[in-house]
Amino acid sequence: MAVYSMTGYASAASQTLVSPSEPSTQVTDGHGAATVTVELRSVNSRFLDLAFRMPDDLRAIEPALRELLTASFRRGKIELRLNTQRDADSGLPQPQPDQLNRLAGIEATVQGWLAKAAPLSVHEVLQWCRGSAPAEKLDEPALAATRQCIAGLIEARAREGERLVGILMERIVKLRELATQAAPLVPQVVEKQQQRFLERWQQALEAAGAAQSMSAETLRERALSEAAAYAIRIDVAEELSRLNAHLDEITRLLKSGGELGKRLDFLIQELHREANTLGSKASALELTQISVEMKVLIEQMREQVQNIE
Repeated sequence: MAVYSMTGYASAASQTLVSPSEPSTQVTDGHGAATVTVELRSVNSRFLDLAFRMPDDLRAIEPALRELLTASFRRGKIELRLNTQRDADSGLPQPQPDQLNRLAGIEATVQGWLAKAAPLSVHEVLQWCRGSAPAEKLDEPALAATRQCIAGLIEARAREGERLVGILMERIVKLRELATQAAPLVPQVVEKQQQRFLERWQQALEAAGAAQSMSAETLRERALSEAAAYAIRIDVAEELSRLNAHLDEITRLLKSGGELGKRLDFLIQELHREANTLGSKASALELTQISVEMKVLIEQMREQVQNIE
């Protein structure tokens, strides 16, 4: 299953034959056609947020459009723009004989009462015929274009999702490398600290004049005891183990695909917590640098995860 980004764009158009007296939804390349254009823009959002921009005469199909979108998407702020455009010939009404007969009768009645009334012009006749003709229905072409546009947006979000997966996998590899570098540093730090404890114990005893009353073995045991307590405080094996476990789970989710944005966001928070703990326990410059680099990578992952559905 693919991983989908919440960012994408798609457009589609549906052309239909326009006949004011008898609407048709057959696609045509001839004259007298109306074109319905649909655009979908999508950006990241915590929930599914839909916005519609369309002519008032198509507002009746908004519930159907909303149903199509909610059936295809789960998250993201999606804006649908729907526009209609009619060819020049389709803008001219086709007067019908009954319309003209009725108009002629009305004109004769008016002129019978008002002798000085001017006769109707061709423009006035066409305007009257346009107002009395039934409006062409573009509902079906609009829905057809929307379905086509939704399919295009799904493809666009899938392509963007594939790119995001590649970026995240690169960051995962780098985090694993940093974790591998951090693991052997702790024993080295503990060993150095043991030597420091031994030296400090010796210096303290000599300063107090008690070096002769304490055997070398006792001195070493005291130093090793302090070093052991120190090692427990700075041990990051558990943090590194949990960090690798979180990376394993993120990798599994990215390979399985589907709606995983919220789960990934939670795992990113856990990664950040482990990196923070690693930094707080760091007693060597190398560990501190590794912690900082981990935080940078995790923050980069967070930015990408926020775009995944």
